[in-house]
Parts: sequence; structure tokens; C-alpha cells
Amino acid sequence: MIKILLTFWFFLLGSAVGSFLNVVIYRLPRRESIVFPPSHCPFCGHKLSAKDLIPILSYILLKGKCRYCGAKISSRYPIVEFLTAIFYALVFWLYGFSFSTLKLLILFSMLLPVFFIDLEHMLIPDVITIPGTGVGLIISLFEGRLAQGILGSLIFGGILLLIYVIALLILKEEGMGQGDIKLGFMLGSFLGIKLSLLSLFLSYFIGGLFSLLIILIKGKDLKTAIPFGPFLIIGALISLFFGKTLINLYLSLF
Repeated sequence: MIKILLTFWFFLLGSAVGSFLNVVIYRLPRRESIVFPPSHCPFCGHKLSAKDLIPILSYILLKGKCRYCGAKISSRYPIVEFLTAIFYALVFWLYGFSFSTLKLLILFSMLLPVFFIDLEHMLIPDVITIPGTGVGLIISLFEGRLAQGILGSLIFGGILLLIYVIALLILKEEGMGQGDIKLGFMLGSFLGIKLSLLSLFLSYFIGGLFSLLIILIKGKDLKTAIPFGPFLIIGALISLFFGKTLINLYLSLF
């Protein structure tokens, strides 16, 4: 019973964090402060009251519209809040009060804004990935695996950098954004060597399948720009939760 109540508390905590992450997602690409001014409607500029800022619930009660001007509120707001709430609750349910929980919550809270910003603007902010790499290395130090964090960062980011350079030399165009490379350095600092390699494989595999679907369904060509950051993040999260199982499954085939 206590664990269920604590899990619900983490759900509420996650929804509140998600509300803040929505501010980050909206303001960072526009180079606005994430602190000032206070939350307001992006259409009419009216300052939002406490009853307008209840995570998930306010969107439902307001039927997805601004209380003051009636403008439609993006569904991204409740989606981010709900995803963060579910993730926080799930991680606590699985790992309880542990360093692993703290690590996963910190990482997810940095990755979710990157996911949605890249998806919407094809931009990965340095203000998240560069400090994020430092955070990953500090966490690796506390875990007693600093060498793994450093090598994972160099391998993940280094491979992406190599692909970027090869694409420039051979295709005379960027194969990916520079933000993806910096994101790779950050992810590698959390993942270590083995999980970084697995994450890279999964990212390209999932990204390739998605690109193929886009080509088949929407008739796009191979040069259609698709943000790669979300696939790097999906691959990394799968590796963090299921990496050891997937690696053991692969090794059992030989």
C-alpha cells in the first residue's frame, strides 16, 4: 500500500516536472528565459493563474482552449505532462528509492525537451546536451564507472561525428545535424560502451524503418529531412531498460 501511494506521488511529481518541461520546450528554441516572464498564453499574453496550470487536469477542464482568449492549446502540453508522470511513476515502481531512479529521472528530464524540440524545430539545444554530458560523467563517477562513461561518450559521439565527416566528404552534404553528435556524446556518458553501441544500432534500425514508412506512405524521397534526435533518444531508453537482455539474447545465438 505504501509503495502504491509513493508511486502515485511520483506520478504527481512527474506531471509537475512535465509542466516545467513544456516551458523549456516552448521557450528554448525561441531563446526566451525559462524563468521570466511567468507562464502566460502565447496567443493573448494573459498571465495564467494557478487553476490554469494544474498538470493534465487543466487541459481537460478547459477543453484544450485558453480560458481568456479561446485559442486552441497544443495537445503537446498534456502529452508531455502525462509521459513524464508515467515515466517517473514507472521508474520508482521498478527501482524504488535508489541511485538508478535518480539517474533515470535526471536523464529523462533532459531528453524529453530535446525529443520534442528536435521533432518540432529540427534543433537540439547545446544548453541541454553540453551540460548533460558533464552530468552523465559525474553520475558515472559516483557509480564507480567513470572510464565507461568517458569511453561511452567518445564512442557514441565519435561514431556520429565520423558518419557526419564521411557524409560531407562523399555526399558533399551533412548526413545529420551537429546537435545529434553532441547528443551522442551526452547519451554515451550515461550508457557506457556496450549500451552505446546497442543504442546506435537501435537508433539507425528504428530510424530506418520509420523513414521507409514515410517514403511508402507519404511518397517522400530519400532526401526528405527527418530529425534524428528522437530516434537516438528512443534507442538510448530501450538500451537502458532492456539493453542487457537484448545483448544476452544476441550472444545466446552463437
